[in-house]
Amino acid sequence: MNKRQLKILHLISQRPDSTGSGIYIQAMMREAKANNHCNFLLAGIQTDDIPIFEFISEDNCSFVRFDGTDIAHPIPGMSDVMPYKSKRFCDMTEQEIIEYEKCFAEKLKKIVMQFKPDIIHSHHLWILSSLAKRFFPDLPIIASSHGSDLRQFQNCVHLQQKVLSGCSKLDTVMTLHREQKHQIENLYNIPSHKVQVTGAGFNNLLFSPEKKSKPEPVQLIYAGKLSNAKGVPWLLRALSGINSLSWKLHLVGSGSGIEKEECLKLAGDLENRVKIYGSVSQVKLAELMKQAHIFILPSFYEGLPLVVMEALACGCRIVATDLPGIKELLGSHKLGHISLVKTPRLHSIDQPFREDYSLFENQLKQVLEKQIDLTLKSPDFEYSRLKQILREYYWENIFRKVEEVYYSVVED
Repeated sequence: MNKRQLKILHLISQRPDSTGSGIYIQAMMREAKANNHCNFLLAGIQTDDIPIFEFISEDNCSFVRFDGTDIAHPIPGMSDVMPYKSKRFCDMTEQEIIEYEKCFAEKLKKIVMQFKPDIIHSHHLWILSSLAKRFFPDLPIIASSHGSDLRQFQNCVHLQQKVLSGCSKLDTVMTLHREQKHQIENLYNIPSHKVQVTGAGFNNLLFSPEKKSKPEPVQLIYAGKLSNAKGVPWLLRALSGINSLSWKLHLVGSGSGIEKEECLKLAGDLENRVKIYGSVSQVKLAELMKQAHIFILPSFYEGLPLVVMEALACGCRIVATDLPGIKELLGSHKLGHISLVKTPRLHSIDQPFREDYSLFENQLKQVLEKQIDLTLKSPDFEYSRLKQILREYYWENIFRKVEEVYYSVVED
């Protein structure tokens, strides 16, 4: 059966790269194009720093330019610490929020008039998604939640009504996992039948296993923002106490401000046992993961972390916190090459109680020692069962679910 070609307008208020949501939107556009749909992208970028993707051109994208051309201040990030210069939503003045909405609204109205989309696929249950639905109540509009939006919603109480005014009327919301679905239903007052779990994926052509090298030393890798919310300082302190086993950490990612500086200082204290990379391309990340034995994600808050799937697909052992998205990814499978650390008590969405710092650090140290020891005994592990688990998360299979949502909303 021939499927109807759709004109899809993709919206993201920050850069369409550098973060999990950026990788997600690129995958949606790539798969949409492969399935003969027509894409247009509206995104936020820094002035004079245009992202380069093979599937976008000047004809199918428009940008709100921060830090100069359209808006004077840096991009407000969906996380408080971004891998590029950014501003926090909680620090924005009322006038800055007005200017932010006005600029996106002007671009959005012009695109809708010229592109005439069949559907709008927005990213994050936040200001831009709400704005789109308020301005175009009769256009089919769906949104993907990536987890960071729920954190902003709970932290920025003064912006909640602005967000709810449009987001509560979205045609469908797509979530990463079941617990997130229940959170959204409660926080945004959206009926259960309008919230669907579609998940997230990874590029299986890029991230795939290779035979691991001898663990001399054991190669560890972290990839993500250099921030407290990702648990990086606790990871580095835990590693500083592992002296009886041979290891080397590849620290991949960037950040900003005091938290980044603290991470770099702690990494510097470990001297030649840590190699620092900064931000890298997906191609380079895949190369590093294929060479690594263990991937570590000690985060206090995540949606469904794409980077864990990518690491698993490259044959890495995993050490991570027992967050809902990670547990849902693994399901009921008991895999010896994966160790989950109990997430510490949090006094806000991603901030542990100070009195629990040492306990979390010690637990992290113990599971790291366990997986390092297992790696020394056997660098590779049986991959066939894992491949079956991961197949569901290939981007082509994730897009199939999203495409079903597109058609169901458009036909309604």
